[in-house]
Amino acid sequence: MSKVLTHDLVIFGAGLAGLRAAIEASRQTQGKIDIAVVTKNQMMRAHSVAAEGGTAAVMRTEDGDSLELHAWDTVKGSDFLADQDVVDRFVNAMPGEILQLDHWGIPWTRREDGRIAQRPFGGHSYPRAVLAADKTGFFELQTLYDTLLKYNNTTHYNEFFVTAILTSEGQFRGLAAMNMTTGEFTLIRGKALIICTGGGGTLYGFTTYSQTVTGDGMALAYRAGLPLEDMEFLQFHPTGLVPSGILITEACRGEGGYLRNSKGERFMEKYAPNKMELAPRDLISRSEMTEIEEGRGFKGPGGLDYIHLDLTHLGADRINEALPLIREVCMEFNDLEPIDEPIPCRPVAHYSMGGVECDINGATRIKGIWTAGEAACSSLHGANRLGSNSTGECLVWGQITGAEAARYCATLSEPPALARELLDEEEKRVFGDILGRSGPENLYDLRKELRATMDKYVGVYRTGPELEKALEIIQGLKKRFANITIPDKSRTYNTNLVHALELQNLIDLAEVTVTGALTRTESRGGHARRDFPVRDDDKWLKHTLAFHTPSGPRLDYKSVTITKWKPVERKY
Repeated sequence: MSKVLTHDLVIFGAGLAGLRAAIEASRQTQGKIDIAVVTKNQMMRAHSVAAEGGTAAVMRTEDGDSLELHAWDTVKGSDFLADQDVVDRFVNAMPGEILQLDHWGIPWTRREDGRIAQRPFGGHSYPRAVLAADKTGFFELQTLYDTLLKYNNTTHYNEFFVTAILTSEGQFRGLAAMNMTTGEFTLIRGKALIICTGGGGTLYGFTTYSQTVTGDGMALAYRAGLPLEDMEFLQFHPTGLVPSGILITEACRGEGGYLRNSKGERFMEKYAPNKMELAPRDLISRSEMTEIEEGRGFKGPGGLDYIHLDLTHLGADRINEALPLIREVCMEFNDLEPIDEPIPCRPVAHYSMGGVECDINGATRIKGIWTAGEAACSSLHGANRLGSNSTGECLVWGQITGAEAARYCATLSEPPALARELLDEEEKRVFGDILGRSGPENLYDLRKELRATMDKYVGVYRTGPELEKALEIIQGLKKRFANITIPDKSRTYNTNLVHALELQNLIDLAEVTVTGALTRTESRGGHARRDFPVRDDDKWLKHTLAFHTPSGPRLDYKSVTITKWKPVERKY
């Protein structure tokens, strides 16, 4: 008999968006709402801690910045696929979120006059990235966690692996989850759910994501009947450390770092003469790959050829003050002193512009389910996200969805009932079907093949034949997954079983990503087709929606919301 836990609001994910949502729901109800925060990690191990460079907000209107300028930079950066009403809401909310964190005690980096410091970031017309050295996400998460502890209405379910989002009659009913420490199968009932589980970048082998970020919330929402939006737009960050893929923050270029090819040239002069190293990420990543492919890169291990990120001219004092984590990472992982030597970097899988479709309030098509942060797609970022807008998105829509879900919970006297057979079917699927498999396929070989396929065929540049090959391999992996073996048949801390469930999620997301990319016959933002190199607004100024079917994703489309700015040629 499965265990049943009952709460008002269930928050799936404990990163920036999840903790901000929990705080806001608590504030809205003076701590009277009963909240569950469910995470497969230990609390404070969310990938949000890996955000480094900053959080964008308009804080200096007297110096030339403005809300309209931040909105324009975001829309232009999105290659005009962002929904402009969503962008407006975001830029208007962000200054308040920065000041709120300040009041909650975050140690923002300060200018000499004591005011909150900001630095330049790619694609922004003003240096508006608020920072805490180069550990911004770490300090933001710590501050939110400390603030949440002021409320006694939240139960933290650490190391609970969610296997399904349970719904019936178009309404949220609960989460099916496995308590990893005991193996006990658990139903977590609730009136409302907020999905805040982050992106799916471990689809790739060369990635900035921690290995726990496997797109679980997106894949479970997809299988529960919610469409995924714009999944073909996967951002490659220009500076992933070779060979590990660890993020080398854009703040390095914001502080004045140079990108150089093997000839020592600052090659961005050819591609974005006005912005140079502070052009948007999609443009820089394509420029780097062009330099590497045309023979002006450095030979790297395992085919990971690279360019140089040069900080040596900044000097020791500036690097130690503004980029201490980057120096530590270079020394620990590459035995390299960035004060004296350039850093080997290349484009690396970094961020999902797509996610669970939702409206401007984070509400999905299923009653009682909201989504926020990188798992969501209200389409703030469109086809390409500007650096330092992502942590802000987590804060803004954490706040919005926390408030919205709290108000909704107040309208229900108790969580909707769930038919017992739905939970029993899910427990049988996990502990009977998947755990019971003893076929010839090694799940770790399948995972390795999936990531190699995405690295090889679905990278910065794509072609129709390469995407067709990728889709063929992914569909083959989907069939082979039925014949995996799970050597460990126990229930307690069964990491084999967890990895199998994660792989199933990644395969579904890979199929959606590649199907959308193959169908979109244009180049826009993070989706660059060599065989269709031009943006096609007549045909493709629209969002992709992928709906789950037993045979694979069914694609549909919806319009982009344009309120102020018609698409124009994107130049930097």
